[in-house]
Formats: sequence, structure tokens, C-alpha cells
Amino acid sequence: MPRHMEVTLCSLGLLLISPLLLVIALLLKLLSPGPVFFRQRRMGQHGRPFELIKFRSMVHRPMGQAPLVTADGDCRITPVGRVLRRTKLDELPQLWNVLKGDMSLVGPRPEVPRYVEHYPELFSLVLRQRPGITDICTLQLRNEEQILARAEHPERYYIDKLLPRKLSASIREGWRRTFWRDLRVLVATVLPGLGRLAPLPDFRPLADLYQLHVASDFVARAEAGSDADRTVGVEVGV
Repeated sequence: MPRHMEVTLCSLGLLLISPLLLVIALLLKLLSPGPVFFRQRRMGQHGRPFELIKFRSMVHRPMGQAPLVTADGDCRITPVGRVLRRTKLDELPQLWNVLKGDMSLVGPRPEVPRYVEHYPELFSLVLRQRPGITDICTLQLRNEEQILARAEHPERYYIDKLLPRKLSASIREGWRRTFWRDLRVLVATVLPGLGRLAPLPDFRPLADLYQLHVASDFVARAEAGSDADRTVGVEVGV
């Protein structure tokens, strides 16, 4: 999506929803001790870090080595935060990240450095794009917190199972993205009832990309439209 269009949409959006943002901020201040906003370092385009902003949905305390993923029913989530997360209203402040140029409206979701370190080669391909507020993976995995709640070790399940699937789909989507595909994703995000408009992510594993010495050749062949986009191994289920 053209940058000038994103800036226009975000500016209008922030103006229109400013009363809602004010109400949420007041509720957080009154009902949940701590700051209104949650700020976290994420990895942006070409691996440049930036500070992502959300409405705070969890208790305010140092994170330390606590898991950076959140499963449904996590005791750290506040009552107000539970509503914000269920309705995705906690994501609204990221419109400011888009205005600043750190993010796009549509693009792969930005990850924390700790998780990027597990798959640096795949992230180097994903982060050729500017990360976004929403993407096809976000739409398809709306119930991610419920999936993680069923796992014995949620963070390990996320790193070993869900994250590779997301990276696989994000890399393929990067080759296919067009203005109209992004628009379909954006409409399906704003109007969940029209979710069928959005393209479906391709979660098949991209096993070849794990081999560093062939990664660049693999990408070149795939972008050229050859049959290099082969998949091997067992598909991860959720």
C-alpha cells in the first residue's frame, strides 16, 4: 500500500477514534495501576529495532525472563486487558507506529529480538518488508492465545511450531503481495464478518530455507516463478 495512503488512513483513523482511545486510557488509569501504554522493542524492516506501542493489557511489573507470548487465561492479564485483547482494541496505538514509518497497516507482525534469534535466516527474508499491524497470519490465527493455552509449554510450542508456520506463510506472501491483496486483508481485519475476503496463508514448511548456503538461490528461483517452492517434511498442525 502506498505510503501516502497509509499516512492519510492512519491520520483519519486516529482522529475518528480519538474519543474511544481517551475512554480506554481513562479505564486503564482508573482500574489498572501502571502506565496506559505498553512499549516493547521489536525488530523492524531490515532488522532495525523500534519501539512498538499498545494499550497495556497486563499487570505492570518487570518482565525479566518471563514468556513473551501470552496464552488464554494468563494470570498476568488484567480484567480490562482481557476485553482489550479479545476485541483487539489494545492494538490501536500501533497506528502511531505506522505514522512514524516503523510499521505498515498490512505486513508480517513484528517479533521481539529473543524470537528472531531462533530463525535469523528466515527473518532476514521476512523483514525485507515493513512489519504491519495485520496480515494473513493474524487473521487465520485469531485464536492463537487459545492454541497456546492448550500447549504444555506455550513459549516452546510457539517457537518450535507456530513461529515457523508464520515465517513460512509470511515469506510466501511477500512474493505475492499486491495492493489489492493488502486491501482485502485490511478490510477483513476491520470487518471480521468479511473475513472470507482475505487470502489464505500458505503454512506449508519452507524447509529449503533453513539451509543457509542455498537460501539466496532458493529465493531467486521462487521469485522467478520456477517450481523451486517445494516443501518437504511433515506439516505442523495446530
